[in-house]
Amino acid sequence: MFMLGKKIKSYLNDPFSFITRLIIMFPHLIWSDKVFLKLKYYTYFHRWLDFDNPKTFNEKIQWLKVYNRCSDYVNMVDKSKAKQYAAKIIGEKYMIPTLGVFETVDEIDFDKLPKQFVLKCTHDSGGIVVCKDKTTLDIAGAKKKLKAGLRTNFFWKTREWPYKQVKPRIIAEQYMEDKDTNELRDYKFFCFNGEPKIMFVATERQKEGTETKFDFFDTDYNHLDIINGHPMADVPPQKPKNFDLMLSLAMKLSQGIPHVRIDFYEVNGKVFFGEFTFSHWSGNMPFEPEEWDYQLGEWLSLPAK
Repeated sequence: MFMLGKKIKSYLNDPFSFITRLIIMFPHLIWSDKVFLKLKYYTYFHRWLDFDNPKTFNEKIQWLKVYNRCSDYVNMVDKSKAKQYAAKIIGEKYMIPTLGVFETVDEIDFDKLPKQFVLKCTHDSGGIVVCKDKTTLDIAGAKKKLKAGLRTNFFWKTREWPYKQVKPRIIAEQYMEDKDTNELRDYKFFCFNGEPKIMFVATERQKEGTETKFDFFDTDYNHLDIINGHPMADVPPQKPKNFDLMLSLAMKLSQGIPHVRIDFYEVNGKVFFGEFTFSHWSGNMPFEPEEWDYQLGEWLSLPAK
């Protein structure tokens, strides 16, 4: 009751924030992308989004959602087609093996899948089932999670235009884990017109009861004092063996794109492509210190509308 009363009091003190949160909970209430993005941005930053003169990285991400709509982006955010797109540029050897692509959960033959595998929806973010041992997998729970993912149109939550066009499907992939780290670390490079400027390493993502860690580095792998969505690890992750190769591949994959985040994995000495991300945190996650929001904003040169 105390927490409920505290929430009600905060809403009375700032009724506009309450209204914007309602809109985020029910995104179909607002059809205008610009209006929706302005309201959502206000919720996270407590200031108005300036479409006419964006300065920060997060502001410019919102601008790109509205004004930078390239048809290639649709295939690049589709978790199945993105691998085909990337393979044409950097080669098939950097792709995680695909075990199957399904339009419904009923098409998945769990008996034919290996002992370990990963299932995820091709059109959203976060809808993933990681199976380390099929004999203990809650198949009914996995199907329920994937069905919910298939019913979700990620566009309405974020107004990231490419997701509106992606056909909902499920992709099964080979389970990946590095023997040295005992996890699947994610190496994410922020690229601006083909030039990686900064990156972060995501660790402890599958460690039960532990929050994911984000550690930022420059392109010489110097650790940076940046918080963005998750805390830093107690001990910064060591430089991956193939860091320079990842940089090179990121350059190739990001040519001609105002901004895209290119993700990789390093598994047992080999590099694998992860995904293309055009809207890091959907452009709604503050940087600490705030100066980094402006620094990344300087690196992002907006194209013509």
